[in-house]
Amino acid sequence: MEIAEKAEGIIRLALAEDMGADGDVTTSAVCPPDATGRGVIVTRVPCRVAGQPVAAKVFELSGGATYSILVEDGTDASPGTELARVEGPLASILGGERTALNFLARLSGIATVTARLVSIAQPYGVAIMDTRKTTPGMRILEKYAVRLGGGTNHRQGLFDGVIIKDNHIAAAGGLDIAVRRARNSLQERFPIEVEAADLAHVREALDSGADVIMLDNMAPELVGKASALVAGRAGIEVSGGVTPENITTYLGQGMDSISIGFITHSAQAVDLSLELEVEN
Repeated sequence: MEIAEKAEGIIRLALAEDMGADGDVTTSAVCPPDATGRGVIVTRVPCRVAGQPVAAKVFELSGGATYSILVEDGTDASPGTELARVEGPLASILGGERTALNFLARLSGIATVTARLVSIAQPYGVAIMDTRKTTPGMRILEKYAVRLGGGTNHRQGLFDGVIIKDNHIAAAGGLDIAVRRARNSLQERFPIEVEAADLAHVREALDSGADVIMLDNMAPELVGKASALVAGRAGIEVSGGVTPENITTYLGQGMDSISIGFITHSAQAVDLSLELEVEN
């Protein structure tokens, strides 16, 4: 349940967004206040499950319904699989239903597409990484889902990794100056990664002593040329424009990793439903 504790603030915010000042007015008007029930959450599509502890926390905070996990996070599920059972006050079940499903569907969608890309890249020894292109406020959960899909988290934020991009280079007055300043300031605290848009930038990054070179929005054939130029003197990350549809055109070009914003900003939510059984 560690991830749910870390994300409790996000979960409370999501519930407050749905409940507003007056709570679930439909359930309050229609259902007896002491009514109880049970329900089951089912997936309608194949998926890699992610977000079960978060869903459990939703129902705990929405009024104390008990959430029993049937399929653990990180497990693949086929259509029609029962993922969890929820039981308790009807107001808690109905009040938490949409928020719980939103988290589960979103996170399972990220884990599912990540797992698909990891399976494609694995034979080439290439790591699939996420980016900072995450939903505001949801980064800790979305990067958790990436890990469940077998992906690798890039830096969590600006505080735990160095990537010198074009605007940093412009602000510093040159790539070599930017790398030297980063190295002098941070010593060996972080590897120094430099963004390169063409082969000239790759040469400059190598000369500056960069530890990792990010090949930004390069065509696959140019990636191969850049890898040959680097020749093992730095790590190589491919970034920009890579999707599930075109990833195979990049693989086998000598990179160590591919960072893909798609897996967090464009993953399709998994189709889930909560089927309710009301107690008499």
